[in-house]
Amino acid sequence: MHRRLTLACSVVGAMVVALDGTVLTVVQPALQRDLDASFTAVQWTSTGYLIAVASLLVFAGRLGDRYGHRRLFAVGTLGFAAASAGVGCAPGVGWVIALRVAQGIFGALLQPATLGMLRAAFPPDRLGMPIALRTSAIGLAAAAGPVLGGALATHLGWRFVFFLSVVPALAIGLLALLVRVPEPPRPGPAPGLDLPGAGLLAVALACLVHTLVGLPEAGGPAAPVAGFLATAVVCGAFVLRERRAASPLVPPRLVGSAAVGPALAVLVAASAAMFGALFVATYFLQDVLELDPLGSALRALPLAVAMVAGAPLGAVVLRRWGARRTVTSATALLTAGVLALSRLGPDAGPLATGGAFLLVGAGFGTVMVAATAVVVRHAPVADAGVAGGLQQTAMNVGPALGIAAATTLMSALASTTGPQGPGPRWSDGEFLSAMGPTLTALAALAALGTAVAARLPRGTPPRRDADPAAVSGPPAPRPPSAA
Repeated sequence: MHRRLTLACSVVGAMVVALDGTVLTVVQPALQRDLDASFTAVQWTSTGYLIAVASLLVFAGRLGDRYGHRRLFAVGTLGFAAASAGVGCAPGVGWVIALRVAQGIFGALLQPATLGMLRAAFPPDRLGMPIALRTSAIGLAAAAGPVLGGALATHLGWRFVFFLSVVPALAIGLLALLVRVPEPPRPGPAPGLDLPGAGLLAVALACLVHTLVGLPEAGGPAAPVAGFLATAVVCGAFVLRERRAASPLVPPRLVGSAAVGPALAVLVAASAAMFGALFVATYFLQDVLELDPLGSALRALPLAVAMVAGAPLGAVVLRRWGARRTVTSATALLTAGVLALSRLGPDAGPLATGGAFLLVGAGFGTVMVAATAVVVRHAPVADAGVAGGLQQTAMNVGPALGIAAATTLMSALASTTGPQGPGPRWSDGEFLSAMGPTLTALAALAALGTAVAARLPRGTPPRRDADPAAVSGPPAPRPPSAA
């Protein structure tokens, strides 16, 4: 019974955060008009949230390891609900930005906990399907978010969009707080918090995300170079700190394992390729094919359908094939889908676009399930929160990297006659001349994920849930049927 409750909380919590992220883009124009805000201020409603959540995910995961994932999940969901309600009542755009940052902080608390609770409740060889259900819920939220957000904003106003997540977040937050679920015994003393390391990592991730988000609008190379240089310096200081810390924030036994590092790299590459391709394809559908937002959403619907339906299938394939074959096949499928998008032209019909989106969704959904399962499985229970935080960090950095790369390449490869950023200022020929090479570059990034996936273990780790040393080396050989 407690496993079902944990799974329900994890799935709904992940879905609430994903839904909130997808509906925001739909209502930003209405929010800007109603609050008489500038375009830059409205952009910070997204950027502020992204920086807050990305910079705190790993530290929030460590807080869950120390104080309990259920407690952190309850605090995160209840705080997220309160911040969402506050955004809906905000009198000005400054309040919206501040409350969106608060949402990012509480979202950072609850997101690693959704994976940490699963790791504590399920044995390693049974994690695939719970993670697949969680992935399907995220895909469903991504598909339903724009439709729900558009309907609410049209008939009730943009404020009601932020009330959408309040009730489910309150429900699961109170449920996690009031219902006692047995937790596995701690294998040793409570891990330290390593506040200096947490601060350095937060600054490094904030610099990286801020640089990536601002890269397409940078007037010259000076600002991006300074941002990446600052990120590298702080990352170097973080690595030195972790090597000397008695209780490091990111244990070497975790990131030094043969599975976790490659799995995280695959997640970054796959999410960058997928979100960058989706960004360019959206402009293709609306500017070249001249579809309205609803029509373009329907053309891209196979992507979400493939994610929702393919995630459970990916869990089955993971058990039968093992991590290496599953992830390499899925990244190859994602690469093929992005390449198919790069070959679309002005006469592309629903079959061609739908088939390309189907490949992208099926490949990416399977990568999410399999690579996430590898990260969580190979983490001991004592480090489950940190593992969840690293996975969520990869899933935040990857899309920012992909969209920045897509926008930068499009701006460099197509003729410019107006403001920066792909859009109606280009003729169809100019846009298509840049779209092909841009998507090919993103496909190459997905193919790089395929090469990295070849380093993953073949099967699943043995069931040594409480042994932190179990993840320091490769898993013991197991029969193929046990994978």
